[in-house]
Amino acid sequence: MTGAGFGRAVMDFIDEGIILSARAHGENHAVADLFTAAHGRWAGLVHGGQGRRMRPILQAGNEVRAEWKGRLNESLGHFTLELAHAHAGELMQDRLSLAALTAACAIASACLPEREAHPGAFTAMRILIANLDQPEIWPALMARWELGLLAELGFGLTLDRCAATGARENLVYVSPKSACAVSAEAGAPYKDKLLPLPAFLRGAASEPSAQDAIDALTTTGYFIETRILHLASKQLPEARVRILELLREQAA
Repeated sequence: MTGAGFGRAVMDFIDEGIILSARAHGENHAVADLFTAAHGRWAGLVHGGQGRRMRPILQAGNEVRAEWKGRLNESLGHFTLELAHAHAGELMQDRLSLAALTAACAIASACLPEREAHPGAFTAMRILIANLDQPEIWPALMARWELGLLAELGFGLTLDRCAATGARENLVYVSPKSACAVSAEAGAPYKDKLLPLPAFLRGAASEPSAQDAIDALTTTGYFIETRILHLASKQLPEARVRILELLREQAA
């Protein structure tokens, strides 16, 4: 609800959200960063956020019902949060899945602009998080989510034809310069400089292997870092680097 008045607008909303992070504010409170369905990435003060009742709610990856209130649109404002799904707690005993949850939240926090709605990315992230208890599924889902995030933020990859020849068959590489697919034949002389393109990442109806998911995450991670994060002089979050290391260790 938005009130009238230049510079005096009051904007309150209720939305679904995913906790991305929370940091201490003062002795008792916290500032929470949420990815909300209809309002995008949004921060707000949580009164008592460091208390015993709120700390478990403010874990990265948890889904919440969030009410935000602020005196001005541009003010920090404050959140009232109600836990909807405690994903962090459910995954606590699975080191790899919990690391994946942390990595996804770190990517969303680093890449998403503040207060800009991206409902497609939100829905895809919710699907990813809901499947983190299925190790045979989530690595490929994470790569697809990151690919969609790139597209939604204006940095989509062209994966349906070869950048060199225009061919639409046997596309197995991605050019790090053009972000376009490259066929096996055209890319053969330069394969050491190209990124992998697993078939599932370009929409082929194939069941991705563990190595396919690793290859896909290598490619999406490269473009997230070079196309999005470098604009703010950022590197790929350590949590995202770590999840790829863990998947490689597991595959080995």
